[in-house]
Amino acid sequence: MDLATLKKLKPSEFEEAADGYRAAGDMADTAKDHIDRVVVPGMRKSLNGEALDAAVGELRKLAANFHYSQIECGLVSTALNGFAHELDAARKELLAALDDAEAAKFTVDANGNVTYPEGPPEEGSKSPSKGGTVGSHTDLMAQAIARQAANVDPNPHHARALAIADRIAHALRTATQADEKWAPKIRALKADDDLTVSDADLKDAQTDMSGVREAGKEYLASIGGPPKDATPQQNADWWRGLSPEEREAYLATHPELVGRLDGLPAEIRDEANRVVFEEKRSEYQLRLDSIPKPPANEWTWITAGGYPSKVHTDEWMAWDRKYGDEYRHLTASLKGMGSIQSRFDATGKEGLPEAYLLGFSPDGNGRAIVATGNPDTAQHQAVYVPGTTSNLEKVGGDINRMTELWRQTNQASPGASVSTITWLGYDAPQSIVKDAPFEHYAYDGAPAYRQFMDGLDASHSGPGEPHRTAIGHSYGTTLIGAAAETGTLNADDVIFAGSPGVKVGHADEMDVPTGHVWNQEAEDDPVPDIGRWGHGGSNWSLGGGVFLIPSDEEAFGANQMNTGPEGSGPTGTTGATGHSEYWDRGTTALKNQALVVVGDYIHVTTPE
Repeated sequence: MDLATLKKLKPSEFEEAADGYRAAGDMADTAKDHIDRVVVPGMRKSLNGEALDAAVGELRKLAANFHYSQIECGLVSTALNGFAHELDAARKELLAALDDAEAAKFTVDANGNVTYPEGPPEEGSKSPSKGGTVGSHTDLMAQAIARQAANVDPNPHHARALAIADRIAHALRTATQADEKWAPKIRALKADDDLTVSDADLKDAQTDMSGVREAGKEYLASIGGPPKDATPQQNADWWRGLSPEEREAYLATHPELVGRLDGLPAEIRDEANRVVFEEKRSEYQLRLDSIPKPPANEWTWITAGGYPSKVHTDEWMAWDRKYGDEYRHLTASLKGMGSIQSRFDATGKEGLPEAYLLGFSPDGNGRAIVATGNPDTAQHQAVYVPGTTSNLEKVGGDINRMTELWRQTNQASPGASVSTITWLGYDAPQSIVKDAPFEHYAYDGAPAYRQFMDGLDASHSGPGEPHRTAIGHSYGTTLIGAAAETGTLNADDVIFAGSPGVKVGHADEMDVPTGHVWNQEAEDDPVPDIGRWGHGGSNWSLGGGVFLIPSDEEAFGANQMNTGPEGSGPTGTTGATGHSEYWDRGTTALKNQALVVVGDYIHVTTPE
């Protein structure tokens, strides 16, 4: 970039263009949300059958187009702001150098060369020291020679003119480098000329994001990221302190960071995590499509020692060694993503409110935090921790449990504002025999659960303080107990279902008011009595014993809730049996949980 161009350049014009793209992205986001949260739910209230399914399918495609537009507009806006930031710094450096040249009565030509006047006479001479013209050099040897010549020149203007020329050259190099860096990034931010958002389109958007993030390091550094190891309140304060364009920059280039920050508004985390979700789902699908399908002839029979045995074929074993682990991970992760998408698509069914994706990652066993209803505005919040064998592949069942709980709370207290949250934010034990007896899964996950609960306080924007219930199932109860044992659990009520033990020996150790720990043990649930030997607590100081679990009514001190059948006819409820029916629709167990969640304690029933 030459001197004249940089001098007259207006970085504000790029910033204005960035504002335009940001506004377009905001409009696309608003349109997408209107489809998902208003149009589709409204249609579900008045239509049904194939016509409804077809219409919703087309609307989902339109919403996908709006979402893709939002992602790309955010990247264009951030790229333009990053470009403007670097050009503005270079231009300011140039103008400052030109001002200094003018003040010293130097002249600067179009190439950045600086002409300086004669100086005072050299000692012992009556003639003034000669003036001259200097320019900057890119070669290191030439730079050293030029500096040496300026330093020995009796004319003091020489060294000053050379310094100004170097500053001018540096400003021009900076502007040129910014132009060369950003131009291809911005040119790459374009979409196919069709109305289909394909997996390839979203994978391309992921590549675009990486490019803008890498190019924009300087711009993002000037904004400043969230404090390291921050509390949820510090995260919230950081976010509130950003301007709209600065927020857009982080949403566009670091959605995975924004999406996992406890304390940020639910709508912001949802927006960020849906970008990660869509791009990861497309990436995983493309990766899966590139893997050869497993051989159809997986099994064969061999005879050894006179007895036939069923074994894998050599062909299948060769495929499995090369592709098996990745194939299983991709397949399992995509199944879980499909379950999350199904929850998104269910908004409006039977009055179900919108879903918020508050956390997501397909890495390892996966992470998913899904809220039914906005927790930031909810009067009542319930945060459920699933237990052993929970992972992204199976998250659909855990999400369904919280949608059923939301429906039941809506019946228990019509009109109440409730958010029920599935929190798969830890590595749950994957094997009942090999993993579940160990406590480290609970203690490893406890800090993240406490942080999330504190974050609900920091982001809450509704009237008054929300009423918050921690709910655990099976090993999830162990994690909740560990969270209370090793820190402060930010909850008003705690519900345990099918608990193998919670590491503490009395309800008073659960950080909630006396009388606000609740327990359910269904008929024929084997987990409590088996699990107590590994996860039961002790309370010798309170006159109890050891290996105590919440089902030990008097010793532990929890309120026992009925899980058996009650009443008959339309108002009757059925009993839950075994370890997995606590959230089945129409059960007494689900009814009682809902009553606790909405604070209607007097109608909670106890076992007969």
